[in-house]
Amino acid sequence: MSWNELVVLYALVIVGCLAGGVYIGVAMGLAGLVGITAMFGTDLWESIGGIVWNNSTNFTLVAIPLFILMGEIILQGGVATRFYTGLSRVFRHVPGGLAQTNIAGCAVFSAVSGSSVATAMTVGSVAVGEMRKRGYKDSLTMGTLTAGGSLGILIPPSIPMIVYASMTHQSVIDLLMAGIVPGILLAVLFCVYVGVRATFNPSLVPSRESALEESDANAIRDSLPIIVLVGGVIIGMYVGAFTATEASAVGVVLSAIIAFYYGGLTWTAVKTSFKNTVMSSSVIMFITICAQILQYGIVVTGFGDGVAKFITGLNLSPFVFFCILLLIYVILGMLMEGLSMMLVTVPLIYAPMTAMGFDGVWLGILIILYIELGQIHPPVGLNLFAIQSISPQTSLSTIAWSSLPYCGIIIAFAFLIYLVPEIVLWLPQTMR
Repeated sequence: MSWNELVVLYALVIVGCLAGGVYIGVAMGLAGLVGITAMFGTDLWESIGGIVWNNSTNFTLVAIPLFILMGEIILQGGVATRFYTGLSRVFRHVPGGLAQTNIAGCAVFSAVSGSSVATAMTVGSVAVGEMRKRGYKDSLTMGTLTAGGSLGILIPPSIPMIVYASMTHQSVIDLLMAGIVPGILLAVLFCVYVGVRATFNPSLVPSRESALEESDANAIRDSLPIIVLVGGVIIGMYVGAFTATEASAVGVVLSAIIAFYYGGLTWTAVKTSFKNTVMSSSVIMFITICAQILQYGIVVTGFGDGVAKFITGLNLSPFVFFCILLLIYVILGMLMEGLSMMLVTVPLIYAPMTAMGFDGVWLGILIILYIELGQIHPPVGLNLFAIQSISPQTSLSTIAWSSLPYCGIIIAFAFLIYLVPEIVLWLPQTMR
């Protein structure tokens, strides 16, 4: 069977499954199994067990449940609310006030969650009511939460980065470090946009007096433990004190100490944290294992090599291929969530793009940016639904329109790192 016929086969299985309401993880695993069976019969079925075992015991992937647990302890322990309160004082004199706090809060909290949806919902659950009470318009508020939440997979730790590293055998530390500078710069661009919009349209924000009528002289202290947690985990990885997986374990211990210090480490909080961690980790690991089955099918059937040779044979310039890839991810973002997008596309595009001279770490950050874009543009942008779930009285169209300018910023930033790849590669290269 040629790779052209395999294209049709894989497409029929995946599209047919999705159209029939089959879960994306099952669709990917089934497509891989069908491809293997079509080429080799049942001879390679025993390899599937090895794939499941190897991924289930992968030391790198152990970081995923630990980073999720770290974020859950911070959330369930009530530390996130204290952090937001403290951070709001830092931005009280900046145009946009609490809207700026949303971006900054998401940027910092993303470093303890590793998930866009978790970041958006955590900060949003604290921010929405407070901002409405003080007179902020939803057309400004909702976009800062969906876009700020998208930073959760760019600023380390990032669950998609860990999965990407396991698929491409890139260094996890290099990928996590490569996300720091782009994450900070993108957060700054979001803040600049909010400041400009608040300046030219003052009706979106309340007067300075009404926005600041409440303050706590000691509130700033509540933001310091989270900053220490984030700094400790990132700096520890940077100086080589521990691996990414070990860093996740250190993060869990530190988050538990912080929650205990604030009196939030109750039995209920611990039980809820573990329950949510098991549920989230199970979904991620199931999708990852099924995607690895599909990737195995792509490799052993020669499908991946056929696609790579076809793309390389088109003699497209790197810039043209970069633009095509952006279009592909925009379309896929309308159909599936971010991790599934990455797991489906990386086995096909990694070899051609690295053959064109793109760095594997840089490519990982680019894909993360494209996933961020998919998280906040309709109709399947998960962050849009996450924010609507905590603000059901707000229409999805309002949230989507509020998020649209940030889509433009992310696209522009993707072109920026194409022109200046050192934005991504400087920090990991400096580490080496």
